[in-house]
Amino acid sequence: MLQPSELLLILGVSVIAAIAAVLLFEGRQRLPNRQASETAENVALLFDDEVLHHATQPALTRFALFPGAHVWDDLRAALLPRFPDFPKAAGPTTQGNMTMRPDDPDDPSFIEIAWRDGMSWVALHEEPVPNNLTHAQTDSLVLCCETLPTPAWETSADGSIAWRNAAYQTLAKALGKEPHAEIFEMPQEKETARTSVRDVAGNHDWYEITTHRKDDRRLHHAVRITPLVQSETAQRNFVQALAKTFAHLSIGLAIFDRDGRLSIFNPALVDLTRLQPGFLAGQPDMLSFFDQLRENRGMPEPKNYVTWRQQITEVIAAASGGQYRETWTLEDGRTFAVQGRPHPGGATAFLIEDISPEITLTRNFRTEMMQYEVLLDTVETAMVVFSASGILTFCNAAYRKMWSQNPESAFADVTVHDAVTLWRKDVTGDTPWESLLDFVTTLGQRDPRRLPLGFRNGKLMDCELVPISSDATLVRFVRHPAENQAGEKAMLDQRA
Repeated sequence: MLQPSELLLILGVSVIAAIAAVLLFEGRQRLPNRQASETAENVALLFDDEVLHHATQPALTRFALFPGAHVWDDLRAALLPRFPDFPKAAGPTTQGNMTMRPDDPDDPSFIEIAWRDGMSWVALHEEPVPNNLTHAQTDSLVLCCETLPTPAWETSADGSIAWRNAAYQTLAKALGKEPHAEIFEMPQEKETARTSVRDVAGNHDWYEITTHRKDDRRLHHAVRITPLVQSETAQRNFVQALAKTFAHLSIGLAIFDRDGRLSIFNPALVDLTRLQPGFLAGQPDMLSFFDQLRENRGMPEPKNYVTWRQQITEVIAAASGGQYRETWTLEDGRTFAVQGRPHPGGATAFLIEDISPEITLTRNFRTEMMQYEVLLDTVETAMVVFSASGILTFCNAAYRKMWSQNPESAFADVTVHDAVTLWRKDVTGDTPWESLLDFVTTLGQRDPRRLPLGFRNGKLMDCELVPISSDATLVRFVRHPAENQAGEKAMLDQRA
């Protein structure tokens, strides 16, 4: 049998439940166009003298409240961020009701409050939460969208804005437009596009817009990329300036990027290699470039075509390390100096220079030098030339015969000291060799000198020291005048 206290408890609970049902019925009667099915998942709480007495399971889970342990102020603190007008108490009268909407006009939620004789009923009506998300998760998602530092907004099928976050509104105000105004030119059927907006000062601000499509809805995100655009513009202007500079170079230039494709070339490359501009503009890779160069006879024909690809690979590897320097002699008589060197960012640059005039000039000079040497070899006077540093640079055949010396066959350079040491062996008397050495190694203005030489075999000769260009010295060994007179007398006696 039940105790009296238990009977009173059951009776009290029954009365409170009946009052809550009446309040719920009256509240729903006062708010028209409400479907009964909406209450199934609504957040509803019952307060008795501002102490939580009963609540639906979604309400307990949503606000982490417990009957008997939490009061009206606890619920108010949880709802104030969205409903700043939430009352401090149920109402000033004995009986009544009220409807309250959130501060955000885009938030479709609302709160119903009804009270009677100290009992207060609160119901929170929200849109159904998709994908089985909890309300706490939904609030987190909403908070995430609203606190994004970049503008985000949603457009409907007709292009009108259905939702926008706080960053979008802030940007619209900064541009002098309404918060709901369209501030970007939307990309046409592109997931990612760049567009610019003009601020109040007339400056362009660039954004990259990413669009996500689902059914008839479009969700857009805008990221400010003005520094990136400015950097790209500066880089493009710099490349254009370089291209204009390269256009006036007589050296052919070919720069391949880090992927091995031709990125920059100048007109001189077209003139030298005779490659078609259309082919070069197509950004061929290195192998295709050199293969076409070989087809145009713009480089020496490989001796073994089977190993051609391997040779080109070695050329590319050497150029990447800055160690490729070659001279190409072509079939048409031209000569190219080719150099490969690494370029910033993993690129590789090839420089092709036509050195045919220099090669021709060098060859002609060598031919003339050989002619002069042959001509001087026919002279009977022994002659030798020393540089300003005292190195023997030239001697004719008469000198080699007279002193039995061939400097070209020597292992090291022959100096004037070596020559004087050789001359002393056949010369007697007090010859001023030190004066000869000083004359040869002295720089600047000098007067020709003549030194008499007496040989051990009795011959007399003069050593003539003649300064020539570049502070070099010509040394000639000529017969002494006395020797010339004796020779002339002997010749006359022989004729008589």
